[in-house]
Amino acid sequence: MDTRIAMISIIVEDMQATAQINELLHQSADYIVGRMGIPYRDKGVSVISVVLDAPTDAVSTLSGKLGMIPGISVKAVYAKK
Repeated sequence: MDTRIAMISIIVEDMQATAQINELLHQSADYIVGRMGIPYRDKGVSVISVVLDAPTDAVSTLSGKLGMIPGISVKAVYAKK
């Protein structure tokens, strides 16, 4: 199975969404290399970076499901190699 290194960046504006985010990330745990969450209290948001080593389809599916959650913004970036 061909995999790629990718990063999914998530900006959480609605903290009620965190349970849904964590559930989706838990479902993709086999692909997750690491994650970092930064609460930016002054702006009332949290920023989450998730690094994956996964098939392109798995990254696209996860970012698509995350993008459907109200109150968050999502973007996926892939390594060139």
